[in-house]
Amino acid sequence: MTPELIEKFVENKDRKNAIINVHFKDRNMVSGIFIRGLDYEELKQKNFWRIVSKTQADTWEETRDTNLARIYSGASFTRLSE
Repeated sequence: MTPELIEKFVENKDRKNAIINVHFKDRNMVSGIFIRGLDYEELKQKNFWRIVSKTQADTWEETRDTNLARIYSGASFTRLSE
């Protein structure tokens, strides 16, 4: 997917800090929260996205520790859903 399509979906006001399902071409779906950290704009330009998995979401909400997130390439996304 292109960074513009991903950004349009993720930055929707209703979806801020919502759990989003990310479907991939070559791996299983990941459910998580897209993180807007200090490097968000830089990563977005390169079509990379920092995502905290659904299993770590509660811990992330408490600590805001970006080490809980993984970086994924938007080029391997096939679609996003709620």
